Amino acid sequence: MDKKLVNLFKYGNIVIPLYILQNFEKFKLEYKEFIFLMYLYNLGDGVIFNPNKISEDTGFSSTSVMQMISNLSDKGYIEIKVVKNEKNISEDIISLEFFYNKLSMFMVDDVLKKEEDSTSCFDLIEREFGRTLSPMEYEIIKTWTLNGNSEELIMEAVREATFNGVSNLRYIDKILYEWNKKGIKNRDDVENNRKQYRKREEKIEKEEELFDYNWFEDDLDAYDE
Repeated sequence: MDKKLVNLFKYGNIVIPLYILQNFEKFKLEYKEFIFLMYLYNLGDGVIFNPNKISEDTGFSSTSVMQMISNLSDKGYIEIKVVKNEKNISEDIISLEFFYNKLSMFMVDDVLKKEEDSTSCFDLIEREFGRTLSPMEYEIIKTWTLNGNSEELIMEAVREATFNGVSNLRYIDKILYEWNKKGIKNRDDVENNRKQYRKREEKIEKEEELFDYNWFEDDLDAYDE
């Protein structure tokens, strides 16, 4: 273990909220950068930027402090701002606004994911169809899952059908059948398939434009000149 980090814990207190600790990987930081960020977090927003004081508190050299400040700034977690104090003297402060924004986005994403996970494909289909599913329709949907289709893929098929203005299980079943033939298993596969489809369509449109161009007339115009 890095001796400097041991001293940081030994001679000072750093409080790391449980949510931040549980979601450490989302920050995509080196462990030293993460601990350093937590040190800044404990100081609070708008602290005067004093490399020597930070070096004294953490045990990191002034060079290391400047490097980690630079890294966290480049990764969008902190910002050094110039403000004027009560004496109208300019000072550098460490703003954690970017960090707070990232943290709030992480939490919102988690809430949305939980809401999506809690919504079954049965609920989604009933909502999209605007009615309650019949017992037979429930059995058809169960068959989709028994055949290896994930709820994520079924939901994507439902959205695809709705986008195309069709609200019946037969159409959704056809979509799943075609996707299974292409090896499409999840949302990412669906999106990649759509991108490939758009590229093919754009290529066809370009070829049609090239084919429709009246080369003979253009040649005659050039000859007349």
